[in-house]
Amino acid sequence: MDRRKFVTRSAQAAALLAIFPNIACASTNEDYKGIYTQFGIQLWTLRDIINANPQKTIAEVGKMGYTQIESFEGEKGIFWGMKPNEFKSFLDGEGLKLISSHCDWKTDLQRKAAEVASVGGKYLICPWLGPQKSIDDFKNYADLFNKAGEVCKKEGIKFAYHNHDYSFKELDGQIPQQLMLDRTDAGLVDFEMDIYWVITAGIDPIEYMTKYKNRFKLCHIKDRLKNNSEPFASCTLGEGVIQYPAILKKAKALGMEYFIYEQEKYDDKGVLFDAQQSADYLKKMKK
Repeated sequence: MDRRKFVTRSAQAAALLAIFPNIACASTNEDYKGIYTQFGIQLWTLRDIINANPQKTIAEVGKMGYTQIESFEGEKGIFWGMKPNEFKSFLDGEGLKLISSHCDWKTDLQRKAAEVASVGGKYLICPWLGPQKSIDDFKNYADLFNKAGEVCKKEGIKFAYHNHDYSFKELDGQIPQQLMLDRTDAGLVDFEMDIYWVITAGIDPIEYMTKYKNRFKLCHIKDRLKNNSEPFASCTLGEGVIQYPAILKKAKALGMEYFIYEQEKYDDKGVLFDAQQSADYLKKMKK
């Protein structure tokens, strides 16, 4: 299943309304200059245009101010039809660095880890598990994550898991996300927090970052439309309800290292317009 095709439409409006005032209304940008100096883009954001000409598309976002790339394993692979050394040379020429990649982690993980490490990457990431029938399923996945982490560690990188909202919903009396955090070895497995989906689940992301300090090393950044409690309601950064300057300042203090813009959907102006607008928003948080 495509990791973004699934989403429940359960009644989440009350939870969202309860958390948004705490996340969205407590800050101004004046207090949050110099949070970080680099930020990335998840190439899945460019899914509708990247296959036609990967190098041209990646070069375009490099000119927008993005300095880091998070790839994904599409039909042309993690390196978009290039050999790892060719991909690295291309990125170097564009002033970009591969930080991580989402991938099919159950297939040929050792080779992928070695190749990502060879170009200076830091992470391979499981992008999607989907809702499970029982909490035991998540226990099994946590154990598999540890094994995947061992494979990645041998190649000099780390393994991580990227959340959606489903892992924050109670199952058999437990919260799957918390179980996976508790059951995985911190030396082998990190987590990529998709802040949008945490908030969509009605959870304050800072609470998890605080409780599990230094476990969330990467994050996905996308905004939520105002006055909309539907699950899929993302919008251009700075135009929604999530006050990222406040969140990212706290996230950085709690161990977050990589800040990655991603977009689930965009309007008629197109993905590149949205990517530029979002990059401009992120630049304002630089020194």
